[in-house]
Amino acid sequence: MPMHPQLRLALTLVAGTGLLAAALMTAGAADPPPPPTSPTQPLGGKAAPKAAAGQPRQITWEELVPKDWDPMKEFKGLDLGALQDGDPRANELLLKMQEVSNNAPTNPAMNGVEVRLPGFIVPLEQNKGEITEFLLVPYFGACIHTPPPPANQILHVRPQKGAKFRAMDTVWVSGKLQTARNDSMMGVSGYQMTAASVSKYTGGAK
Repeated sequence: MPMHPQLRLALTLVAGTGLLAAALMTAGAADPPPPPTSPTQPLGGKAAPKAAAGQPRQITWEELVPKDWDPMKEFKGLDLGALQDGDPRANELLLKMQEVSNNAPTNPAMNGVEVRLPGFIVPLEQNKGEITEFLLVPYFGACIHTPPPPANQILHVRPQKGAKFRAMDTVWVSGKLQTARNDSMMGVSGYQMTAASVSKYTGGAK
């Protein structure tokens, strides 16, 4: 029996499994995305080199998630395959999964750390052709083509200078990371940064 399609998507994003978002190409992006990215294959991969002296620490998205957080803890034992379209239990479960995602805990060890992180731009505010506020997300299509990732996988960025990029462009952001929640029209972020720099991303998905 097929699983409720929206439930499958929500389950995928909350659990962080599957969905190669590179298939979700959009004409709105200035550049094509790098090699396939997804909840389990974020931009920048899962290993970051050590920072040079005096430089921001380059981190991975995985470091923003507490090691003991299990997003599926509340859903273990459920027969998700039995839920179909129109089943009120599916809608209730979708709301619960969204609540878990929006309240995903941050890693307190990252608060106040000067970091450098790659990601995809989801614009929030623009002025004279420059982006003045945006969300940074770990894989292509997040918040635009698919529901938002968990809050601990979204960074709310305000550049010190307007950034000349467009939706889903790949960039590096550098600045002091803060654990602070923000609810925007595109998703709930668990981190924020006043970025000292926003520059074009170079490199592969790993």
